[in-house]
This record gives sequence, structure tokens and C-alpha cells, in this order.
Amino acid sequence: MKQAIPNRADAPRWWAFLLLGLVSLASSANLRAEEEHEDPAPAKFQKGVIIRFEGMITPIIEQFFYRRLADAERAGADLVIIEIDSPGGFVDPSFRIAQELRYVDWAKTVAFIPREALSGAAVVALGCDRIYMHPDALMGDVGVMTVGRDSLFRYAEEKIRTHVATQLRDLAEARGRPPALAEAMVNMDLVVYQVTNLQTGEQTFMSDDEIEASEDPEVWEKGRPVLESREKHFLEVNGRRAIELGLAEGHARDRDELVDLLGVMEPPVVLEPTAVDTAVFFLNLPLVTGLLFVIGLVALYIELAAPGISIGGLIAVLCFALFFWSRFLGGTAEILEVVLFLAGVLFLAVEVFVFPGFGVSGMTGLLLISAGLIMASQDFVVPQTPRQLESMFVSMLVLASSALVFLLAATVLTRHFGAIPVFNRLILKPAPDGLSAGGGLQSGENKDSKYTETGVRIGDKGIAMTALRPAGKARFGDESFDVLADGSFVPAGCPVRIDDIHGSRILVSQIEPS
Repeated sequence: MKQAIPNRADAPRWWAFLLLGLVSLASSANLRAEEEHEDPAPAKFQKGVIIRFEGMITPIIEQFFYRRLADAERAGADLVIIEIDSPGGFVDPSFRIAQELRYVDWAKTVAFIPREALSGAAVVALGCDRIYMHPDALMGDVGVMTVGRDSLFRYAEEKIRTHVATQLRDLAEARGRPPALAEAMVNMDLVVYQVTNLQTGEQTFMSDDEIEASEDPEVWEKGRPVLESREKHFLEVNGRRAIELGLAEGHARDRDELVDLLGVMEPPVVLEPTAVDTAVFFLNLPLVTGLLFVIGLVALYIELAAPGISIGGLIAVLCFALFFWSRFLGGTAEILEVVLFLAGVLFLAVEVFVFPGFGVSGMTGLLLISAGLIMASQDFVVPQTPRQLESMFVSMLVLASSALVFLLAATVLTRHFGAIPVFNRLILKPAPDGLSAGGGLQSGENKDSKYTETGVRIGDKGIAMTALRPAGKARFGDESFDVLADGSFVPAGCPVRIDDIHGSRILVSQIEPS
């Protein structure tokens, strides 16, 4: 066999190929060296903020979230991280927060779950663009609970569960997550299967009803069921399982690891609760609310008992202004409640100053004030669920308790108004030692008469010059004095009699005309 010998004319071609290969290797080495010294990939987000969710989700927490979300938008953030560590909360605030996150178009929203996001907190997480979880964190179990008449928790009726399941399916589908798995968080009897599309090879998770309702049920091959969705169990998964099921996008063991994964240029700013948020939370406590009512009513009573001082009126205005301010920021009050309250005050003023007594105007005023205060303490008008009924009961109990404490305080003030060191300065003292207001002796008497220091005696009769509520003026002889009625309302022009005198404090009562 002859051995093929290359032609000398082809030799330059071989050398050319060899030379070209060496050049290519050198170019590749230089390129790799440049890549090693090249700057890292540009950051995905320029500015991020973190809003923390801790504890129960309530209307107060909902309003706190809205305020912090508005702060993030004003700061120009393009990434909003919702750090959730919550066992859940009320249904309506949870869904409203989730819907607000769903329609945020000025930033990417990310839910970070370091420990747990159950019930309403899972709803909030599903409203975000992405979900990152600690591998051992938990998410799910959106079983809707209500409080029965026996004060025991039980699962909500089917009508409520169906509505919640529909909302949660829509929320999951809008974020590209399997709707059936979201529904299984609410429906404890729903079994979800891993299915494969025989035509496209697509894999997802569907229930039997979803397969049957699809355009071509035969195209779906049903695989094994999802263990967490078995009957009598609300779907609840950890971080590792959430990624397998397509409910989460990744793992992050802590905040720093999450920031690295997201590629944030600057360390995110944590939007902590401000002094306003703390004040709103404090003022919404039932005990503090009742205290505001008592102080406001007592201050108003003092203002009416000693008109013209203005201190009582200012304190009353401050107390009720703080109440409505905290309810506005707490998300339970609107302009209607303020209108009802002011209308009630107006009706009450007409009763006191225009048509004295206690009639239709006064009763209407009290009802309007009570309605305004109760409605401002809750986020509904007519209770439709046991939880709302319980909330209304607490509001009414706070108002009734405050009214009772006020009545007791008013009784004490009526009896000892002039004897209390602070309040006795609010009463104008007439001239002592039997002298008239102008400095002369009382008519018909001489300096040696045994008059009291006020110039009148117990048993003297006179006429009420002004309405006594209980404070006012009465005329005895030719002189007028500041007096206090015995607790009942005395119209102007009615005859009165002095029952007791303590220093400059004159106590009178109404008598029948002689």
C-alpha cells in the first residue's frame, strides 16, 4: 500500500491553519483575562425599601402599610420588600393590602418570609411579584375563622369560604402561580394533582374540577397528588416545597442574602414605625379611648358649669380631636362620623341654650354623638359577621362605661365644685362681710347683722337670673350672686331658695312659686 505524501504546494496551507489556531487561542486567553478583571454585572435595582409586617394584620396595620408604601413611592424606590412575620389577621384588610401590592406599577414588589406567613399574611405575600422564603419558613393555611355566639372559634360558612377562595385564585393567577394551590389554602377538601400537558409537555398543578373544566380534559395527564393538599388539611408549605410547587421564586436565609440575590445597588432603607404610627396605635386601644371620652366629657361639664373660662372647652376639643384623628389614620373613620358628631353637639347646644330642659333636641343630640363615636371606632356600619358584632359590642361597652364614669364624676363635681381648690377659683365670689358688690352695706341691714360672708343666709329666697346648669346667677334682694343648683336644671326666672352655704359657694334649689 502506498503512503500518501502531502504535496509541497499544500504546505503553506497547513502552516496557515496552525498559525490561525494559535492566534485564536491567544485571543480566547486575553478575553478570559479581560472578563476576570471586568466589573460585576450591573445592579438590577437602584433603590430599595423594606416594610415590615409583624403580628396580627388589622385595619391599623393596613393604614400603616399604606403610609409606608406612599413614603417609598415619594422616595423614588424601584424595589419594595415586604418582610412578613405574621400568623395572619382579618380577611378584608389582608386582601386590600394584597390588591394594593398587585397594582403597584412604579416598583417591583417582593415578599420575604423569614419565619411564617400564615392565613392573611399568606394572602399579602401572594399579592407580590416575587416571594422569597427561608427554607424552613411556612406559608399557607388561609382557613377563614369566625367567632360564634358562644365566643368559640369555628370555620366560616361555605358562602364566605367560596368568596375568599375565588379572590385568592384570581390573585395567584395574576402573579403566574397555580390557582389550584392557592385555593387549597382555603378549601381543606380540595386535592391538587401535578399534571402534564401531553401535547406541549407543560407541567402544572390542577384539581379534578379544573381538569374537567378545561377545553380538552384528555390532553392533561394526571400525576401524583400534592401531599399538602390532602383532604381535611389546608395547604401549608415550607420554603423548599414552595419553590417546587411554583409558589415561591427562591430561598433567602436572611435579609442580606435576599439583597444579594436581588442585586440592589444600595442597602435598602427599613421604613420603621414613626411617632405618628405609635400614637395612632396607642390612641386606638379601648382603655385609652375610654379615658379620652371621660376627660373630654368632664372638661365639657366644667366649661358649662363655669362658662367663660375656656380651659374646659379647649381640653374637650383636644380630646375629641385626638379621638377622630387616630381613627382617621387608623382607617375606621371618615367624614360621615365627624358630621354626625358635630350635628349631635349642635342639637345638644340648642337644647341647653335655646330650649332648656331635656326633650327631643337633647335626645337626638346624644344619639347622634353616640352614633358618630361608635361608627368611628369600626370599619363597618351594620355588623354582618360575628367578628363585626363583637367589635361593635366593644365600642358600645367603651362608650357606656365612659358615660357612667362621667356621671359619677359630674355628681362629685356638683357637690364639691366650690370646695375643690382648683375649681373654687372658677367661681366669682361676691363681696364679703355683708357688703354689696359696690362696697356698701346690704339694704335693710347694718354692719353688726349676723350675715354670712356672702351677704345672704340659708333659707333666703330669690329668683334665678340665668338658667342654672348647675351654675348660674340668682338675685336675692337687690343683689345678684353666683350660685350652684342642687344638680337639677333650673330655668331662668324660677324662684329658688338657699339650702347651704360653704364659704363663697351658695347651693340653691328650685321652689314652687308662692
